[in-house]
Amino acid sequence: MTFQQLQAVKRWHLEHKDQHPLEYHVWDLVLTAWVLGWAGMPATLLLWWPGVSALCVLLYFTPRLYVGLRRWLHLRGRLRCDWLESLSA
Repeated sequence: MTFQQLQAVKRWHLEHKDQHPLEYHVWDLVLTAWVLGWAGMPATLLLWWPGVSALCVLLYFTPRLYVGLRRWLHLRGRLRCDWLESLSA
């Protein structure tokens, strides 16, 4: 995902925080995991913790995985996801 897409989704969540508080907090958790992946990778490489490095790689891809999961659920009619439209804008 690009920074513009991350920002668009965050903006949508901020604008709809009152209607969708749980989604707002989940997106913050996703972004927190993403930042932990970025920030943790140099330390894990310097300290040579391969298992934790793998976790950091997974955390780095958290936004993309989360959006993919939500899109998949939305297309199958399992979960409505209004903020997906903000990715294409």
